[in-house]
Amino acid sequence: MKKAISKDDDYLDDDRPSKTQKKQAMLDLQDIGSRLVELSIGQAKSLNLPEDLLAAILDYHRFPKHEAQRRQLQYIGKIMRKVDPEPIEASLIALKGESAAEISRMHRLEDLRVRFLSNEKVIDEILGLWPQTDVSYMRQLRRNALKEQEQNKPPKSFRLIFKTFKALEKGDLPSEAMADDLEKSEDLD
Repeated sequence: MKKAISKDDDYLDDDRPSKTQKKQAMLDLQDIGSRLVELSIGQAKSLNLPEDLLAAILDYHRFPKHEAQRRQLQYIGKIMRKVDPEPIEASLIALKGESAAEISRMHRLEDLRVRFLSNEKVIDEILGLWPQTDVSYMRQLRRNALKEQEQNKPPKSFRLIFKTFKALEKGDLPSEAMADDLEKSEDLD
């Protein structure tokens, strides 16, 4: 005769995850893996991932076909089962936050460049932000950028203004290479 199953039986009280919970955990790990493969190679390398996981991510980028990438993503999920996913997930969140901050910073510098090109008096604001700014250098860059726009030339000085702002924000003075670029663009006039 079969024994009736009661709620008091020991084997029902196991804390083992169900098959559905295991599958969901694997899908969650695979999801983290898919977020990892969306990163650039440089970003993935900066996360300090285990070597086998990083190699699998780099391999994913080599595969051209959808099916091969799908299988590689499953493999990444398998590797993720052996790794603690919490630090990786925390790194992904931090990286996304840094990216948002970086995008905001770039927009702010871009806005400053546009305002500087439209009005030379913005140089006072630039000096307020970065007192070490070479005013004559910036004015020359502005003149060259406006001349390039007027003559439909490539925006070399326009880009150089942005590079200069980035260097100033990092606390660097514009490099000699940037000054050389400015002189070369003046020679072409």
